[in-house]
Amino acid sequence: MPDDGFMDLAAGRVALRRLHLGDVEALVTYRSSAEVARYQSWDAPYPRAAGEGFVRQMMARHPDTAGEWFQFAVILRSTGELIGDCAARPHADDFRQAEIGFTIAPGHQRHGYATEAAGCLLGYLFERRRKHRVTACCDARNAPSAGVLERLGMRREGHLRESTWAKGEWTDDLLYALLACERLPSGI
Repeated sequence: MPDDGFMDLAAGRVALRRLHLGDVEALVTYRSSAEVARYQSWDAPYPRAAGEGFVRQMMARHPDTAGEWFQFAVILRSTGELIGDCAARPHADDFRQAEIGFTIAPGHQRHGYATEAAGCLLGYLFERRRKHRVTACCDARNAPSAGVLERLGMRREGHLRESTWAKGEWTDDLLYALLACERLPSGI
C-alpha cells in the first residue's frame, strides 16, 4: 500500500519532509553548484523552471511509487533550512527493494548531515515500508558519498568499470547494498 499520507521524519539534527514550492530557490541554488552537480544527472546551472517543475512533480507523488524516484527535502531541525535532498526509488518489478541517493548543499557538506539524512531514509524504508533490500550507487571518484554509504553499514557489492556515460566521459560506478536483517533499528 502506498504511503499517500507521508509528511515528515525526524532524526538527530535533520528531518526529511515533502518538498514544497518554498524550497525552489534553495534547491536551485545548491543544484546550480558545479561541485554538487559534478556526480549528479543534472548540469549546473540548474534552471529555476526545472526546479519548480521538479518540486511540483514531487508534491504530486507519494514516496513508494514503484519505479519512480521520490525526493525528500533534508532540513535542519533547528532552523527549518533546506540543506539538501535525498531520494528513494522502489524497484518497479519488486516493491520489497529500493535504491537511495542524496545531495547536500556545499556549505553543509562534511558535517555528517548526509549520513543522518540517508540513515533516516533507510530507517523509513526498512521499518515503515518493510523493504527487504536497499541499494545505492555512486561515481567511484566520489569518495565522500562512498564514505557515507559505508558509514551507514552498506556493503560494497561491486565496482563497475566505465559503466556509465556521464557528462562526456565513461565513469566507474560503485554498487552498495544493505539487507533489512543487517541493519540495527533506528527507533523512528
